Amino acid sequence: MEYPADARALAHTFQGLDRLTVRQRKNWWEILLSFEARNSYRVFDEHGDPVLEVREVGRGITEFLTRWLLGTLRPFRVEIRSAATGQVLLQLRRPFRWFLSDLQVADGQGQPIGVVRQRWSWLNRRFDIEAMDGERLEIWGPFLSPWTFELRSYGMPVGQIRKRWRGVGAEFFTDADNFGIELDQLASPTLKMLAFSATVLIDVLHFERSNG
Repeated sequence: MEYPADARALAHTFQGLDRLTVRQRKNWWEILLSFEARNSYRVFDEHGDPVLEVREVGRGITEFLTRWLLGTLRPFRVEIRSAATGQVLLQLRRPFRWFLSDLQVADGQGQPIGVVRQRWSWLNRRFDIEAMDGERLEIWGPFLSPWTFELRSYGMPVGQIRKRWRGVGAEFFTDADNFGIELDQLASPTLKMLAFSATVLIDVLHFERSNG
């Protein structure tokens, strides 16, 4: 099957991203007022070079009220851009759900790539990753390791998403969520895209303040 040039370029970008650090950007007024503004992250490769920019998009009074009233239940849209060129590489959309979230992932032109689905579990945190081409992964967050999420293929660990602890002072004064992502065991660039995108949903559901 021959893929369009933009799809090949997107796959090439994520093919080389094996270990990533995701740093959330916070404004001081968010921390002082205890209000969550639109999420924004900068992503660095294993050499410390910026590779991606992740930004929640939306504006106006409707977006403000939705965020304030619904908090972590809110629908949202996110753009993932190249840090070098500013080009939109991925578009993420979370529809409103009262229970069990979905995150729909598309390329920069809006063509669907796959979906991240939250699954019910009594104690552990579970997500399924389903690519449009049929590839699948499971994300499993152990109850006793609340900051760790394993990527699994047929029950075998193939990667990890982990919130990084920076010490009491840093956590208190910055209130920003930082993550380390290991994708080097994933050969499929599509699964790398979807696993990386899942970090946004995990942050909102499990680490963002629910009071908005």
